[in-house]
Amino acid sequence: MDNMIDVQLFSKMFLAGAQNLENKKEIINELNVFPVPDGDTGTNMTLTIMAAAKAVSGMERSEYTFESLCKTISSETMRGARGNSGVILSQLLRGFTKVVRTANAIDVPTLTDALVRATETAYRAVMSPKEGTILTVARCISEKAEELSKTCTDMNEFMQELIKEGDIALESTPDLLPVLKEAGVVDSGGTGLMTVIKGAYDAYCGIEIPIHIEAAKGLNVMMHNIPKADIETADIEFGYCTEFIIMLDREFSEQEEQEFKDFLMSIGNSVVCVCTDDLIKVHVHTNDPGKAFSRAVQIGQLDKMKIDNMRLEHTEKLFKDAEKLAAQQKAEAEKAKAPEKRKPYGFISVSVGDGLAEVFTSLGVDYIISGGQTMNPSTDDFLSAIEKVPADTIYLLPNNGNIIMAANQAAALTKDRKIYVIPTKNIPQGVSALVNFISTSSPEENFETMCSEIQNVKSGSVTYAVRNTQIDGVDIKENDIMGLSDHSILAVGSDINETALEMISKMVDEDSVLLNVYYGDDISEESADSFRETLEKEYPDFDVFVQKGGQPIYYYIVSVE
Repeated sequence: MDNMIDVQLFSKMFLAGAQNLENKKEIINELNVFPVPDGDTGTNMTLTIMAAAKAVSGMERSEYTFESLCKTISSETMRGARGNSGVILSQLLRGFTKVVRTANAIDVPTLTDALVRATETAYRAVMSPKEGTILTVARCISEKAEELSKTCTDMNEFMQELIKEGDIALESTPDLLPVLKEAGVVDSGGTGLMTVIKGAYDAYCGIEIPIHIEAAKGLNVMMHNIPKADIETADIEFGYCTEFIIMLDREFSEQEEQEFKDFLMSIGNSVVCVCTDDLIKVHVHTNDPGKAFSRAVQIGQLDKMKIDNMRLEHTEKLFKDAEKLAAQQKAEAEKAKAPEKRKPYGFISVSVGDGLAEVFTSLGVDYIISGGQTMNPSTDDFLSAIEKVPADTIYLLPNNGNIIMAANQAAALTKDRKIYVIPTKNIPQGVSALVNFISTSSPEENFETMCSEIQNVKSGSVTYAVRNTQIDGVDIKENDIMGLSDHSILAVGSDINETALEMISKMVDEDSVLLNVYYGDDISEESADSFRETLEKEYPDFDVFVQKGGQPIYYYIVSVE
């Protein structure tokens, strides 16, 4: 077997790894430590890598290069990253592709360097790296690669040994994280990583994995697929449909992007200009394609240049449709020129449920990203939300521990305003952060205050078990009702309200004075009212508030202050 991996094989290995993860994501989801119906590690990792796999599938195979593939894989996984596991996977791929993108082919030394860089990049991205996770598996593989590369030159043997080492590291994760051992599972993120690696190795060995990845629409396909036919040409103002890609080797600012779009509008119409970190895809109808190319080559290298003479190919009706689109785009461009009125600060919050949306809106949240358990927003979801909030300073409230890394990644990618990520791990912390915001304080003072105050909130939630297990010494059966804190199980029973009451009894102390309860989509208003009456009798000196949250999965979300 060849000891070098060329670009075509590299693309097959990446797509096969992504497909293998897609095929086995539900198995990975089942490895969640807590037996709650939100085991989403497999889903998050799949959505992350599929963002890149779809983009790669949309590229022309004959034009693959390590540079173009690696840029696509890195940028698309970063923007598509969901959940902590997805963000870590995106960072592993980011580090890996930084090494591989300059290669002509991948040999054992190159693969070793890429694995080491991947591990280093991922560890740096995590504030407090924890062993017994996907990081451990990645680290053990890279360390084994460094050891083997001193004597091994056979790629097949090399990868076989790395997979063995990865499996050993994965099996050791319960010894490093007691909670995994108690639950009787290995780390789900590490399992996801090994699933990708094994899928890639199968492709290297020539084992066919049926690929069912739909090519991404947008950057890697033509933006206009207008049918061609004979036409009358009298009404065609701009005769050449011109398309090309600019490969960026530097940062392209928003101001430069707008100036380039204005230039394109000045030489033609039907302008579509889509920018990412690494490339710009351009479509313009013009009478002088050379002007477009001359301006573009000042920005970066050109690729996939294409010119069609519309006077020979397009019907008058279809051209009028394009003119209408161009007029709309020109109007939008003119509108974009107007200076945007920004307010001093804004808020973006993650939640799901109409009731919770009303709560956050009433507290001043400008934009709500629908998500939470089982549906973690991506980095790109945060970036899109940031674009919609006209504020110089924006506070992001993830409200879920598994979403904080994606929010941080979005903050790092935002250059034109100040982004503060309040590390809220649940809905009550998000509410507390907003309540403690003071408009007359500085952005830094508010950040420090909000981060401090969320530590004073005790939160709990009530849901059901999806499998039999034992956690914290408690035997849990499938369909049992569970009352959970952020890190432990406080109550287990068969009745929702009784279990919730037991959970709350373990949350309150002599300093507690306030109970906030948000009831979920599966709880009727009558049942919630009955629960409120019970709480008022049980805690007569407390302020008790019970309101509709409308959230799925969790019957109740509770805060004690």
